[in-house]
Amino acid sequence: MTDWTLSGVLDEARRKEGLEDWGPGPFEEPLAVLLGSYAAAGLTDVGAHLLRGGAVRSLRMRLRAQEWVRRHPEILEEEIADPVVVVGMMRSGTTLVQRLLAADPRLQCAYGWEVVSPVPRLDQVWAGEDPRIARAEEQAAVSRELAPDLFAIHPMHPREAEEEIVFLADAFLSHVPESSAEVPAYRSWIDTQDFTPAYDHLHRMLQLLQWQKRRRGEQVRRWVLKTPAHLGYLDVLLARFPGAHVVHLHRDPRATIGSGASLNATMRAMHHPAVDLHRVGAEWLERMGWAHDRARAVRARWGVGGPVTDLEYDAVVADPVAAIAPVYDDLGLPLAADAEAAMRRWLADRPHDASRRPDYRLETYGLTGEQVDERFAGLTPVPDGPARAPRR
Repeated sequence: MTDWTLSGVLDEARRKEGLEDWGPGPFEEPLAVLLGSYAAAGLTDVGAHLLRGGAVRSLRMRLRAQEWVRRHPEILEEEIADPVVVVGMMRSGTTLVQRLLAADPRLQCAYGWEVVSPVPRLDQVWAGEDPRIARAEEQAAVSRELAPDLFAIHPMHPREAEEEIVFLADAFLSHVPESSAEVPAYRSWIDTQDFTPAYDHLHRMLQLLQWQKRRRGEQVRRWVLKTPAHLGYLDVLLARFPGAHVVHLHRDPRATIGSGASLNATMRAMHHPAVDLHRVGAEWLERMGWAHDRARAVRARWGVGGPVTDLEYDAVVADPVAAIAPVYDDLGLPLAADAEAAMRRWLADRPHDASRRPDYRLETYGLTGEQVDERFAGLTPVPDGPARAPRR
């Protein structure tokens, strides 16, 4: 029987790392609520093993990160200045825009291999190519073979820019668990919680990643981040990163809700003996509506002139480089010739996955277009729809 006790997972993480100091920030309560929800979720043996192992891994990363900080306190002096943060629902163009911006030599990102393994082993050798890259590529190849449906929905390439949602998940305050399992108690509990500890953990992990970039001899630049889940926490995001500039992607929810439901169903199928697709659809529709309710409220407080640039999906797909020019206008940066050339090289060389298209049809998940329209009626984040807003 799986040991879902808090003491059990804490002890295992300590034993495997040989470390005791968890570092700052509360995490025990959200972890305990999550473990209790997993215990009641009706998981398969394999699913329980995977999810419990994920919790232990998160704890091990926390322990190891704290040990690096103890050895190198200058890590906490790293300044994460004015990041550009791309948000929007799945399949609204967020990945394309983040990776396009990350091609600009004046910006930096977290690559897939850094997200998969953000904290190096304590005997890390900094000369030569980081060994975590090869390990991440091996893991990606295995995932592509063993979980092709998951890879088709969200392909993860170790050498491409990747979203940072894993760092929120490592703080045990995120919407990742509800995507992976039926955890109604945790799902409702987090809706009442202050996510500040999760964003504090994200900031700390970015400091650690930036310090590592320096150790590898890389020039430190302005971050470009991306996580759709930030939509529900724009106020917390801006409180932790007060100089952040948000790039908000917009697309008809009818074209995006099915994609998110498909991802959640695929992830749950890895952990449950059976998946109720209609339940998945209903929960995802409500979660996305919830996130947009909150985003709209925050953006209404910002008003015109807030720290945001709105982009339309269709324009981004039609001419990506031209479509992101307003981001540079609002940042007060020229779209330099070398940056544009780098973006066009990336567009020409970017990975094109040949995986079959998953089932994104709304009806597969018990939804209709009318239901989606009703949930999102009047929920455009700005009163007159997507429009550029000047830099503060």
